[in-house]
Amino acid sequence: MTLDIRRCSWPSSELDIRYHDEEWGVPVHDDRVFFEFLVLEGAQAGLSWSTILKKRDGYRAAFAEFDPETVARFTPATIERLAANPAIVRHRQKIASVVTNARAFLAVQEEQGSFDAYVWRFVDGSPIVNRRRGTGHIPPRTAESDALSKDLSRRGFKFVGSTICQAFMQATGLVNDHVVTCFRYEPLARR
Repeated sequence: MTLDIRRCSWPSSELDIRYHDEEWGVPVHDDRVFFEFLVLEGAQAGLSWSTILKKRDGYRAAFAEFDPETVARFTPATIERLAANPAIVRHRQKIASVVTNARAFLAVQEEQGSFDAYVWRFVDGSPIVNRRRGTGHIPPRTAESDALSKDLSRRGFKFVGSTICQAFMQATGLVNDHVVTCFRYEPLARR
């Protein structure tokens, strides 16, 4: 007997489903994971999330396992080399933004003690649990993503528009936007 699992409607591939079922919306408190999602969400701008998931291992290898201290030391020559790397999205501005963002990320850690302490203040320290009936009811941006985007931009981050910040907040569990009929909604709503 096969169990019919109800989930959000957006995952279509096996990779999307695994990401949805295991990671999306799970609250993060690890600075390296936050940096990873800043990199991946910025890379996704204008592309599908499936494309980025397929290239995730390439990003991991290209960007030093998402170690912001190492990435902050990348040179223009490193950026040029990465722009020829087919394992990632070969967009020079997006690649250069990862280096810029690594430097800004380190500055936030220095000022706030951790990126975790910094970013969770945009949701008052606990996940926003929405009660969406369908994915069509999920807004591409919110007041919280607007505030995060504005503050990150002020701090020198690139590719951090409000829509990217909303996706980042959903991915890292600052926001639970699983639809209420999804099997992941309730377990994450109780966290």
